[in-house]
Amino acid sequence: MAEKVIGIIGGSGLYEMEGMSDIKEVSVDTPFGSPSDNIITGTLGDAKMLFLARHARGHKILPSEINFRANIYAMKKLGAEHIISVSAVGSMKEEIHPGDMVMPDQFIDRTKNRVSTFFGDGIVGHIQFADPICLALNSIIYDAAVATGIKSHKGGTYLCMEGPAFSTRAESRLYRSQGVSVIGMTNLPEAKLAREAEICYATIALATDYDCWYESEDDVSVDAILEIIRKNVANARKIIRAAVDKIPPVRSCCCKDALRFAVMTDPKQIPSGTKEALELLIGKYIQ
Repeated sequence: MAEKVIGIIGGSGLYEMEGMSDIKEVSVDTPFGSPSDNIITGTLGDAKMLFLARHARGHKILPSEINFRANIYAMKKLGAEHIISVSAVGSMKEEIHPGDMVMPDQFIDRTKNRVSTFFGDGIVGHIQFADPICLALNSIIYDAAVATGIKSHKGGTYLCMEGPAFSTRAESRLYRSQGVSVIGMTNLPEAKLAREAEICYATIALATDYDCWYESEDDVSVDAILEIIRKNVANARKIIRAAVDKIPPVRSCCCKDALRFAVMTDPKQIPSGTKEALELLIGKYIQ
């Protein structure tokens, strides 16, 4: 049976879950520089687990400073075929209460300074991204949340903003009028790069506040957000633990072949350095 390798990107404490064994710390080099932190590896049930602190341990990296390419490439290099992202978000809907979990299935990009593709430097590629989340993995995560009794919402749109400041009240009201479910600062670049790397990707979004649109609530404060995050990390671990058992060792979704028809450049015209850097991703398609 094929080994399941599952990556988790989120806070630094996620790997501290019941049943984890053979825990190690691994440094990974990539053609795109260093990931946010060393990757913690371990075994959970029949799966090899890879844990990466998105903002580094101690939360030292701004959303705009994250080396998303290195993070996803490192996961690919260590064999990940699935990535579960855990991240804090603001709720844009009254029915999504602070403390709830959301498994969004769509994104809107409002970032400005992010590198969110492996292509460039002499190679052009265009992935299909109409459905940016792996729907199969998303369903597994949501079902795991329901099974563990954690209040969760399946589907919805995650608006990815640049930050690091939170929204103005006018922006928050505008996003609500567009049907946005939650707002965060990190997940869309990860989703784009994971698709290019042919890795299944889904999000567990931890609603920490109502953003600033909900005027009967206090405006967003960092202290309040951190307190809710602390309470929700345990729930995120429960969901991951339950989901891991349900993730199949062999994938049948389209994520596994996302690059099959994506590369537009004549292979003979791709610079050797670029081809070497992307060998892990395009090697099976470009000789």
